[in-house]
Amino acid sequence: MKNIIAAAAVATLLAGCQSGPRQSAAQEPLQATAALQPTKGNKAFGEVTFEQEGDKVHVLVNAQGLQPNQEHGFHIHEAGDCSSADGMSAKGHFNPAGKPHGNPASGEHHAGDLPALKADQDGRAKLDAMLDGVTLAPGPNSIVGRGLIIHADPDDYKTQPTGNSGSRLACGVIKAG
Repeated sequence: MKNIIAAAAVATLLAGCQSGPRQSAAQEPLQATAALQPTKGNKAFGEVTFEQEGDKVHVLVNAQGLQPNQEHGFHIHEAGDCSSADGMSAKGHFNPAGKPHGNPASGEHHAGDLPALKADQDGRAKLDAMLDGVTLAPGPNSIVGRGLIIHADPDDYKTQPTGNSGSRLACGVIKAG
């Protein structure tokens, strides 16, 4: 009887070691990054990471070369194209739902409207925020493959469709990673 129980235990263990498709207890979260490079005549640059957390996207930004002690508009743009010297190849704000430009902290806004970057006295800015209305998963609200722009001026969150944020200081493309 002991031999039968031992054989059954060994068979169970061996069955668990067989190769084949496995279900992981927790799937890896979707992630993406963007390397912001200066547009012509500018010196702003930075690194941005995105991670899907449920129905929101967590964004972390480290930027430098900004105007000290100033806010800068920060937006996801339609096209993941930074080929033009002025960043205009990234086109307009990412707006799959056709909403008006606005403050992402309150009310209606483009999916690409992000919190402002606030530069310190050394021209460095950090941002840690949760984004609604966008995803890293495939679909119409996916930001993967989109452009990311730091603007020269603060976003007034009113002027349509851009927020009167001024020229484009840095451009990057959001890439799955």
